[in-house]
Order: sequence, then C-alpha cells, then structure tokens
Amino acid sequence: MSRVFSGIQPTGEPHIGNLFGAMFNYVKLGEQYGKDAIYCIVDLHAPTNPNAYDKATLSRLTFEMALANLAAGLDPQKVIFFVQSQVREHSELGWLFTLQTPVGELERMTQYKDKAGQLESIPAGLLMYPVLQAADILLYKAGTVPVGEDQVQHIELAREVARRFNHNFGETFPEPKAVLTKEALRVPGVDGHGKMSKSKGSNSTIGVLEGMESIWAKLRPAPTDPARVRRSDPGNPDICLVFDYHKLFSDLDTIQMVNTECRTAGIGCIDCKKALLPGIERTLAPIQARAVELKQEPDQVYDALQDGAKQARAIAETTMGEVRERMGFLGR
Repeated sequence: MSRVFSGIQPTGEPHIGNLFGAMFNYVKLGEQYGKDAIYCIVDLHAPTNPNAYDKATLSRLTFEMALANLAAGLDPQKVIFFVQSQVREHSELGWLFTLQTPVGELERMTQYKDKAGQLESIPAGLLMYPVLQAADILLYKAGTVPVGEDQVQHIELAREVARRFNHNFGETFPEPKAVLTKEALRVPGVDGHGKMSKSKGSNSTIGVLEGMESIWAKLRPAPTDPARVRRSDPGNPDICLVFDYHKLFSDLDTIQMVNTECRTAGIGCIDCKKALLPGIERTLAPIQARAVELKQEPDQVYDALQDGAKQARAIAETTMGEVRERMGFLGR
C-alpha cells in the first residue's frame, strides 16, 4: 500500500472547512493506512504569503491546529503527525527541487497569480511554494495526496518534479496522485463569498473551537437565497450556503424538512438557521470538550508532535541519503 501525505497550514484558527475537508479524512485514512498515513502542519509555508503570516501568532496557531486535529479524533499512535519545520529535510529537498524547476512552470500556477496580484512586492517564496509542497510529498514517497480542488494543479507540478528528477538522476520517486476531498468543496464561507478560507479572516469562517454564541452571531446575518425577500417567498435551498451546512451537520430528517419547507415558504431563513444549531453543537461539542482536556495537559500535544517528527525524520533521512548519492554530493 502506498503512503498517504497531507499538509495543513497554521495560518488561522481551525475551521469547519478544515474539519470536513481534512481532519475527519485524516482520521478515516489513518484507520486504513496506519503509519503509512503521514500528516504535517506545514508551518514553513505560512510565511510565503505576508498577508496571512504573523510571527507573533505562528507558534500558537501551530499548536492549536495540532490540538484541533487530536481533539477531532486523530490518533498519533496510529499515524505519523508532526510539524514541518521540525524535519529539516523538507527544506533541503525543496531547495534541490528548486534547482530543477523552470520559473515558467511556477509562474503559470493559478494560486500564485491570484495571491501575487494582491501584493505590491512579491516574495520569491510565494513563487516557490509549490516546489516545497512537492518536496513535502515526495520526501515520504507518498503516492496518494488528499487535497481540495484548488490544489490539484500543485500536485500535477509535483508529478512533473518527480518525473524530471527520475529522468535526470534515476528512478527515485513515485508520481503522486491527487485524491479530491469533496467535503472541502462544499464548505462555503459564512460571509457568502466563495470557499471558507482562513486567509479571508474570521468573518468567513466557523471555528472548530468557537463557542455557539459566536457561531450564531455569524450565522444569523449570513446570506441565503437572494431572491427570497419576504418571509412568504419560497426559497431555493440549492443555492443557499446554510443548506450546504445542513448537509454537513444535520440528520436526514432535518435536511429533508428544510429542503421541503424552504421551497414552500413553510419556514423562514431564521428558522432554517436555528434548525442548524443542534447539528453544529452535536458535532463540535465533543471536539471542544476534548480540546479543553488537551489544553490542560499541553505536553500531550507537544509529545505527540515530537514523536511524530522523530518517525518522519527516520523516513526523510533515508530518502535524502538516496537523493544526495544520486545527485553526486559527497558522502562518507
């Protein structure tokens, strides 16, 4: 069975898009792949976008991302879970891949063009981001990479990096395949502007560790069907982000009720939003309770990450030994 690798950035509070698009999937794949499931908090990627990076909060957000994953059910005894910067081979392989990757290929990356367009001064790291991502994956010779649709182009680049290295220096890396996490595509931002994203700020997100009062304060004004102006107007749940949330959190009876009653104006938008709250609380409450326990004993989190980094380094060192030899670097 090939390895699975996935990384998650610590550039904001963990939100329900992370929960359904990554965290729950990590737990599921961990049961299937065991120690061949490798998950990484990719903190070296955080500074590539100056609009999203804050040195004063990076350490805290890294810890909270780890804590949220463990609280959501990830078992560090079953998988390998660690922080990217604690395995230095990521940076080394990233540099060696940079030497072989044409600038033109990187400039065609859609995410680079989108983010660069928001900056007056573009750091080179933003351009090289997908090369480091390729190193993250190939360092562990992972064949399966669960990602959202916005990352597929980057995985295609990782495949090209693997092909180029194998052609130049001999067969070393598998060509990883992207596996879409469909749930990530279905989690819109609570502000109604596209996919839920930490880069858009807290007004776009519902936090995994956020209190119900705060969540309701965001849900209450959240946009719904724009054609439904009056309470008596029938609505179309297919274009309503609140109904998307129901499909994630609510039981089948509630989903069917909302679907029918919205279309016939049997309930209003506020009623629909209130019906969502029990499902959110049912899902998040046990995660938040576990998070409180872990915060009271933070060494459990730190120890899990250190143990994961040790296991990751053992694999990374072997890979880099092959890479250095094949590229002609001096050995012992």
